[in-house]
Amino acid sequence: KGMATPEKAVITLDAMKALDPHRLKPDSMETERIITVLDETIAKLEMSSLIPRIIDSLDRFADMLGPEITNNLIEHQKLSNEMEHLLASLEEEDAMRVEERRGCLCLLQQRLKCSVRNVLRLLLANPSLCQALKYEAWARESPAEVFIKAFGEFRNFMLDRLLTSPVEEEEKIQFMEDISLQIKKNTEAITALQAELAAAIRTREEEIHKKDNVIKDLKTSMQDLAKVCKAGIQQIKQEGEKQQKEELQASQARCARLQQDIQQLGAQLNALVLEHRASELALRKRKCRVETEIVNWIQKYDTDMGEKQAEYEEVHAAYTKEKAQLSLLMEKRAVLLQEYSQIEEERRIRQEKKEQDLKEFTTMTLAAICIQAFWRGYLVRSLFKSKRKKKGKGK
Repeated sequence: KGMATPEKAVITLDAMKALDPHRLKPDSMETERIITVLDETIAKLEMSSLIPRIIDSLDRFADMLGPEITNNLIEHQKLSNEMEHLLASLEEEDAMRVEERRGCLCLLQQRLKCSVRNVLRLLLANPSLCQALKYEAWARESPAEVFIKAFGEFRNFMLDRLLTSPVEEEEKIQFMEDISLQIKKNTEAITALQAELAAAIRTREEEIHKKDNVIKDLKTSMQDLAKVCKAGIQQIKQEGEKQQKEELQASQARCARLQQDIQQLGAQLNALVLEHRASELALRKRKCRVETEIVNWIQKYDTDMGEKQAEYEEVHAAYTKEKAQLSLLMEKRAVLLQEYSQIEEERRIRQEKKEQDLKEFTTMTLAAICIQAFWRGYLVRSLFKSKRKKKGKGK
């Protein structure tokens, strides 16, 4: 299949080239003339087929046709009637009269042909009138329509033959042979596929037959199984009824024993009730005594708590008062701390100033000592110099 696809594409392309004559234009004057003659003939045939319809409705088309065409159509109608009358008389008369009438018939045919030519010439001279008549008198007789259609096909066939060169004709023949060969191959492939399909159908039918047999066997086994199940169900019912009777008897015996146990337990319950009533009375008395003690303890607790609450309120009032005093003292302390800070700052400043003054004084003292020492040294050196000079002069 993959190899056949390009070949099919080539054949299709060749077919488009070979079977599309309208893609070419006439390449000679003869071709154009032939096609023009055929087109004119088709137009004349169409108008000729409309003439009987126009004649039948001549009163309606008289204004559209004009007096000249109307007169020619009336004359044509007369000739047509004469032709029909003559043909009808020829069928009824004998052989001698027929031979005499044949000359009249030939003459009448010539006149009728001339009349048709004149009418067509007048109609085709006015293309707009032709179009209007085609639109108005659309109904044609069936044989004329078939003939015009066949003539149109003949025109297309002639155009195809005129536009087809010998080489294209050979290509078309080769293409048709290729198509025939392809059809033959396809037919053989279809035959083979039909055989395969028939074999597959037979195989399928055999499988279906086997499955039908299996289904029948299964149905039979299901019926047997249903019978076996029915017998089993019947047996189970019998065993169940037997077991139900046995269990019913055992249940009745158990109920009797339980009834005896209930009576014994009832007697024991009555004895225990009588026995426990005395202990219950003692417990009730003890409960009343305990409740009385609890009430007394609660009252005592309430009294003590009232005293404690009064004491707490007194202490809380004293605490509130002392707290207010403490707040005042804290405010005063804050003021005093601020004043103390200012005093300390002033003291620090004075101390720093005092230390600065002392430091300056010490520095000045040391400077004065140095100056004095330097001055004394200077005086001593000056004195020694003067003494040396005096000694030198004395020598």
